[in-house]
Amino acid sequence: MYDREARFPMQDTCNAARIEYTEKGVMHMAARRCDIVRISQSAAILSLLTQYHVPRQFYLDLPDARIKKIGCVLMKTLPKNLIEVRFLRQLSDKELNRVFVYSTHPAHRNHVLDVRAW
Repeated sequence: MYDREARFPMQDTCNAARIEYTEKGVMHMAARRCDIVRISQSAAILSLLTQYHVPRQFYLDLPDARIKKIGCVLMKTLPKNLIEVRFLRQLSDKELNRVFVYSTHPAHRNHVLDVRAW
């Protein structure tokens, strides 16, 4: 399924995020902090703070950009605590712009939030 989708270009960013998943079946939800290093409309590369087991499917929250519960599938585990994930739905241009507004990366310093677009 994912090999037939269009690939969008990844852009550098630096946003705080949270991974949420269930542990031990459906006993309880676990949440772990991470950082988004690169993002596109259909994928992202996340930097984990510590090494831990990441499940195949999980939710991604971006609290600063107010984007909740993006379904993700783990595609690759990269060296230096990086993982590549694909989103189960594409991010809209409005959501992607909100990610860039709240990014601390120097490339997104001039992005502003359009209040009328909300």
